[in-house]
Amino acid sequence: MAAKSGTTKQPKGLNIFEKYLTVWVLLCIIGGIVLGKIAPGVPKALDEMAIHVNGAPIISIPIAICLFLMMYPIMVKIDFAEVVKAGKSGKPIGLTLFVNWAVKPFTMYAIALFFLGTLFYGFIGPDAVDFVKMPFGLDLPVGAIRGAGTVVLHEGVKMLQVPLWRSYLAGCILLGIAPCTAMVLVWGYLAKGNDGLTLVMVAINSLTMLLLYGLLGGFLLGVGKLPVPWQALLLSIAVYVALPLTAGYLSRRWIIAAKGRQWFEQKFLHLLTPVTIVALLATLVLLFSFQGGVMLSNPLTILWIAIPLFIQTNLIFWLGYVSARILKLQYRDAAPAAMIGASNHLEVAIATAAMLFGLSSGAALATVVGVLIEVPTMLMLVKICLRTQGWFKR
Repeated sequence: MAAKSGTTKQPKGLNIFEKYLTVWVLLCIIGGIVLGKIAPGVPKALDEMAIHVNGAPIISIPIAICLFLMMYPIMVKIDFAEVVKAGKSGKPIGLTLFVNWAVKPFTMYAIALFFLGTLFYGFIGPDAVDFVKMPFGLDLPVGAIRGAGTVVLHEGVKMLQVPLWRSYLAGCILLGIAPCTAMVLVWGYLAKGNDGLTLVMVAINSLTMLLLYGLLGGFLLGVGKLPVPWQALLLSIAVYVALPLTAGYLSRRWIIAAKGRQWFEQKFLHLLTPVTIVALLATLVLLFSFQGGVMLSNPLTILWIAIPLFIQTNLIFWLGYVSARILKLQYRDAAPAAMIGASNHLEVAIATAAMLFGLSSGAALATVVGVLIEVPTMLMLVKICLRTQGWFKR
């Protein structure tokens, strides 16, 4: 039985931002690099606009504003009353939850560790280092060791000096623990999947992130000998997930009560359509204004990060897709069940990396590479789905 919609249905297909997202990302890369070159003080000043606790920058105000604008349009669409009914589609939802939370984070860690820490280690540079934020609440002396990092003074501020490849690994981890809750609606539609089921899975994953994102992130960062800022990680969930989720829930109820469901769906949501991606692109300009120097001095850096991310995306897709065939799901349920794990929640991953490790960190760069390869890779998987519909029962 098809699941009822867990969010409000929207007009189908790709708008201009979604259809040409890779092009927009490339333009943001160029714009960010140019900004960093001609006005280096601007991104630095924006990065310093933060909420400080005990003298340490904890929440970047520009990033927090951008992420709220990214997440609110997604969260306001969720109809929580329908999420309760998701049990009617037990197999595809169970498969999605298993792949997303019991498999995907660990395969991402293993694949990234192999490529970045072994195969590409020599290319990245054994002596290459990155400077990341000190974990929230810690005031360690210069020279202290924490995980794979050493406390140093960098431009007059205490930072952790870590191997650069480990910083890239951190970004990959943050992508691996964040299943998509936005663009998967588009991928599912293009693959001719079950829209209602896709919407319910989006709602469930948004709620599940509140419980598992911090736990899995902290665990895997710790295994990777990276600084685990538990307080900041939990705070990031509160600011970047719980806050827009609560705002979306309350404003949805208020607007529908005041203006009616028809006005909400046809007017209000229509105005919000481009907001998520525009806010994402604005964040990318800021990130690349910091990362431009790294990219220009070593352009192959993007390739070293992109390869494990591409392999991970395909692995998770095929794992979900083949498992759906074994479970004898219908194609319209199998396609979105595989897509939601393969795609990543780019907005949360980018914001969390910037908050935990800094806008100029290798971790932030790795999450941005995830944006760069997401659209072409997922469009390729959509085409695979359409060509293999005959594998599944009608």
